[in-house]
Order: sequence, then C-alpha cells, then structure tokens
Amino acid sequence: MTSYNPESQTLSSHAPDSPRSSQSPPPSGVQGDLELELLGLANALYNLGTTVINDSTKDRDRPGGAKLVGLGANEVVNHLMSIDNKAQDIQTMIPFQVLSDIDNARNPMQLTKERLERAATENQFVNGKIAAIDSYRKLLNEALAVSFPETAKYLHPTSQDGIKMEL
Repeated sequence: MTSYNPESQTLSSHAPDSPRSSQSPPPSGVQGDLELELLGLANALYNLGTTVINDSTKDRDRPGGAKLVGLGANEVVNHLMSIDNKAQDIQTMIPFQVLSDIDNARNPMQLTKERLERAATENQFVNGKIAAIDSYRKLLNEALAVSFPETAKYLHPTSQDGIKMEL
C-alpha cells in the first residue's frame, strides 16, 4: 500500500504486516522534491481513475457542488504544473528510447534487462570463438613444432618482458 501526503511531503509505503517502510527515502534537494511530486501525481491519477469509475455509476448530477471527477482532474493538472516547474531546475538527460518505451506502455527496466541479457549472450558467443581460436592455434603450433623443429622457438610467443604468454 502506497500513499502520499502532499502537506507533509512524506511517502508511506509498507506491507500491511510490517512497521517499516519498504522503499528508501527520496533523495534530498530538487530531485527528491520532483520524485515526491511524481509519486503525488501517480496517487492523484489513481484516485482520479477510481473516482471516474464511482462517479459514472452514481451521483451524476450533484446539486450545489462540483463533480468529484473535475476536482480530481484539477489535482492532476496541479501536479503536472508543479512537475513542469520543478523540472526546469534539473539537468538530468533521459534517453529518448526510455521515453518512447514509456509512451508505448513498455517498462524501461524490461528494455534494460533485455539488453543486458543480449550483451551477456553475445559475450559468451565471442568468448567461445576466442577459446576455439586459441585451441586451434595451440594445436597448429604443436603440429608445426613437430613437423618443423627449427621453428619451435618462434611458435611460442613471449612478451616484451621475457615472460612466456599463455596460449
């Protein structure tokens, strides 16, 4: 359960059976304020969604007052204005691909996971090729040393320090 209290600028997020918060506190400064405002926006959007569902089934024409949907929409707009104002003070650049994924309802963490998995797979593939080439080189050097004993001293390269390199 996550709740945001805009008056005290606090975030309460914990499991019902745990007295401790399950999230780390927001960073201090403008970035922390922006993070809290984003959490407030998420909460306002959630509340607006539940209000729309409730409002569509009852209390359609409330006499003497504004509809709850309008109040919720105003709260969302106020959060968006506040976020836009606070964003002017932050120089952090967000990759376009991350924004595009969010617009397309994809989780950016999933993209990161996929790229890391792909890099690990390609790394294993390249390491396999390197191991195969090293094995071939070692076998070729051994065969050349047997066939041409006078070339044996050239077939086992050494580094500039005179230390024999592994094959």
